[in-house]
Amino acid sequence: MANSKKIIPKLSALIPLFVFVFTFLGAGIYQNDFYALPAPIAVIVGIIVAFLIFRQSINSKIKTLLKGCGDDKILTMCLIYLLAGAFATITKATGSVDAIVNLGLDFIAIQYIYFGVFIIAAFLSVSTGTSVGAIVALAPIVIGFADKSSADLGILCGALLGGSMFGDNLSVISDTTIAATQSLGVKMSDKFKQNIKIALPAALFTIVILIIQGLGLESNLEDTTVYSYSVIKILPYLLVITLSIIGVNVFVTLLLGVISGGLLGIIYGDFTLIESTKIAYTGFTSMTEIFLLSLLTGGLAALVSKNGGIEYILIKIKTLIKSKTSAQFGIAALVSTINLAIANNTVSIIIAGPIAKTINDEYDLDNKKTASILDIFACITQGLLPYGAQVLMILSLTNGKINYLDLVANTWYLLLLLIYTLLFISFKPLRLK
Repeated sequence: MANSKKIIPKLSALIPLFVFVFTFLGAGIYQNDFYALPAPIAVIVGIIVAFLIFRQSINSKIKTLLKGCGDDKILTMCLIYLLAGAFATITKATGSVDAIVNLGLDFIAIQYIYFGVFIIAAFLSVSTGTSVGAIVALAPIVIGFADKSSADLGILCGALLGGSMFGDNLSVISDTTIAATQSLGVKMSDKFKQNIKIALPAALFTIVILIIQGLGLESNLEDTTVYSYSVIKILPYLLVITLSIIGVNVFVTLLLGVISGGLLGIIYGDFTLIESTKIAYTGFTSMTEIFLLSLLTGGLAALVSKNGGIEYILIKIKTLIKSKTSAQFGIAALVSTINLAIANNTVSIIIAGPIAKTINDEYDLDNKKTASILDIFACITQGLLPYGAQVLMILSLTNGKINYLDLVANTWYLLLLLIYTLLFISFKPLRLK
């Protein structure tokens, strides 16, 4: 075949990718805010460098870029982002988020407040697909708990962080889940079932610890708060979770979630039919950054891959792979290292995804398990990073009442998830053929 030119592995082909990472990282360090520079702009800088240093013609490079942007998995990912954004904004506008929070608070005794915060954060995060959103919604309430009782703020915040990351890692509308499943070509329901096998034991051990830590707590004030909520408004979340678990197509699942949320809002008078379309569109636009990021990163990855960058990484990783177990550890180390550099778990998965897919196929791994490992290690790294959005959000909202070490030392879920996942991989010693 005339066009089947063998790709020569080159370290220099990774330069555009390094430029993207260091542009994003450097701006974050300089501004003391890792979200100061929009990630798509950092990707464009990398693409410009690729056009400058790669030797193909301009037309050839543009063709490669567009082919990467138009990859089926990338476009599928982008469309799912749009529907997920619409679902999140519609359900928020109906008051479903408040209903979840208030329902949980209404049933929690002070002795189970640590456990309760973990569960509410998990359910809110799995329902909305965002750990940061769950933290923003619950952090003021958590701080109030600490002020009105003998509850330890460090433990409360650790439970909040752990629960939020637990839910985000499992959520079918989370951008990390979407990125991981599309990268590996896995159905969301299959990834969820595999993921829960790893995450649930860590969550159950966390719950036991939090219940024990909560014994003996007493409220400083008489609880006279009345929490108002409608259980019916939680139904769109339950619908989406149920349909996802039983394996209904993700587009159908999210579309039905948006429609059910819209109908509830119209019936309850939260908005009109026309207003619901505007709210859904606002959800689309809320996904602009991650939409463009996925699209442009796909193009950058195609340019890097065509010039031997991805092949170079694969060769280096393969020198360390002796079995299926070490192949999985290689994928875990790859996504974790990228996440350490750019402090964004979604971007890390998008970058590591194609490499993980290649390793998965070449070493005959279980793609469901690989997708879970990819998502879990990005989740763990992101949750423990001192400059990650989740940690920074909690520390800023507590106004210095706790420090980073107080928070991490009490984030039992992430610590236990790390230990359990390492054991889960290690004690599946399937050797290569």
